[in-house]
Amino acid sequence: TQSSGINAEYGGVCSIEGRAAIEPFDNSVPNSKDKFTFKCHRSAVQNDYSKPQDIYAVNGIKFHPIHGTLATVGSDGKFSFWDKDARTKLKGSEQLNNTITCCDFNHTGVYFAYASSYDWSKGHEFHNPQQKNYIFIRQVKDELKPRKK
Repeated sequence: TQSSGINAEYGGVCSIEGRAAIEPFDNSVPNSKDKFTFKCHRSAVQNDYSKPQDIYAVNGIKFHPIHGTLATVGSDGKFSFWDKDARTKLKGSEQLNNTITCCDFNHTGVYFAYASSYDWSKGHEFHNPQQKNYIFIRQVKDELKPRKK
């Protein structure tokens, strides 16, 4: 487990293997459809699935406090917003020059903060001490609203 996030109904964990898992806290239904894993923070040659994918660590997962949707951040330098109920990506970001190491929402869900710094996933030989660390804060208003059914 790389990181975890929770809301009132669900827990989420992410891994260094480019996967995240969502599980409800209510274990009364053993084979619940609400318990699932999904692939994220991967890159492949577009429309050529015969070639291998680059798989990146998922460094953080957080649930939106109002909508129940979620965000993941990864070693690929991107964040993604997800609708867990529809099991679809709502939005993906442009790639930063560095990895994104963590993220969170403010208590009203209006702001999404994420940090960019080296996460050591490629070892010490790729560390560049001249590269600066950044914290970004962006308004997300309607970007995390679930898709209409």
